[in-house]
Amino acid sequence: MANVGQGDKRQSHGPGAYALAFLSLGFRPFFLGAALFGVLAIGMWVLSLRAVTLISPGYGMTMWHMHEMLFGYGPAVLSGFLLTAVPNWTGRKPLTGMGLGALWLLWLVGRVVMMTAVPQAVMIVLDVAFLPVVAVVMGAGIVAAQNWRNLVVLGPIALFGVANAIFHYEASQLGYADYGIRLGLAALVFLITLIGGRIIPAFSRNWLVKQGSNRRPVGFGRFDGIVLLMSAVALALWVLLPVGGATALALALIAVLHGVRMTRWAGLATRPEPLLFVLHAAYAMIPTGLVLLSLGAGTGNGGLQVGALHVLGIGAIGGMTLSVMIRASLGHTGRALRADGWLRAGLMFVFASAGARVAAEFLAGNPVWIDLSAGLWMAGFSVFVLRIGPSLVTPRPGGLRNEWMARMNGWAE
Repeated sequence: MANVGQGDKRQSHGPGAYALAFLSLGFRPFFLGAALFGVLAIGMWVLSLRAVTLISPGYGMTMWHMHEMLFGYGPAVLSGFLLTAVPNWTGRKPLTGMGLGALWLLWLVGRVVMMTAVPQAVMIVLDVAFLPVVAVVMGAGIVAAQNWRNLVVLGPIALFGVANAIFHYEASQLGYADYGIRLGLAALVFLITLIGGRIIPAFSRNWLVKQGSNRRPVGFGRFDGIVLLMSAVALALWVLLPVGGATALALALIAVLHGVRMTRWAGLATRPEPLLFVLHAAYAMIPTGLVLLSLGAGTGNGGLQVGALHVLGIGAIGGMTLSVMIRASLGHTGRALRADGWLRAGLMFVFASAGARVAAEFLAGNPVWIDLSAGLWMAGFSVFVLRIGPSLVTPRPGGLRNEWMARMNGWAE
């Protein structure tokens, strides 16, 4: 099986060239950082369940696990996506070099202080600062280009940042996390429905045209706007009232609407192209998770609620972000948009991880399912690190100028 980074091995580069390459576009440091952290964080969490504690987070291991998978891993992937996509949408030069390095370092410092016993005020300030800085960087580029329609992405980012601040307030003042976790998950799910609804039909259309197919996915339109608006209302209701008949009904309704939305994207027609079909599969985890969440809200069943959170967190967020990271990394480093057997296996590991974690909620007292879920997640992201990671720290064949010019050939069409 050919090595993903084979083309770069034929070139000779000095340390400076590798540093320039690593900081040439936002997807490089943030995707690699997110994947490595995804493996590390889950590994330390599952070890802590077996009384093997390697770190001393200020809020304890359970709170650390919840926070870091939402507000540690999530913002890294989101930033890598937006720092690469927004310049493509606006036609402006991307953040590179020292500026990009400083932003990545701010994210990294946040991860370090969250797992160590630093003064609480220092931990909160350094962790909370990242998302507002990302929003300012994104907003400045969008406003400068007068690309007003893309300002919509700043709303969920700001809400995500507010959710992080609420988490810290709850954890530091009340000793538990409630509204912050739900708001953070809701904001991230909404972002996936917003961005996924843009890129999935676009990629599917482009691929189907190249295949000579007559199928044409329906692009973003009035129906999508209605679905997003109703999703925002239903998710807000769930954040405020996680259990109750009204919440259950609202979540069930948007689950159906997202299912209908998917049928408009010709997903089954993309099955011959795994790297494209997996985007549809990951999006399908959203209505699946919403159905479970609706059942949990209606019955008050804690197992259903926790299972739903992991379908959304592992299946939808994990599956979608890993799929996008693979696609973006291949396209922007000059590789063909094809997933080899290892990458396909890595993607399947993440979806299987979601299934195992849900099974754990209905097989109480059998910790092997949590171990299996953690192992599958770690295996999936380890595949990304091993197969894609080398190309993220290696200059693109043809130089950095070609990398910037190749944005139109990547995933941010």
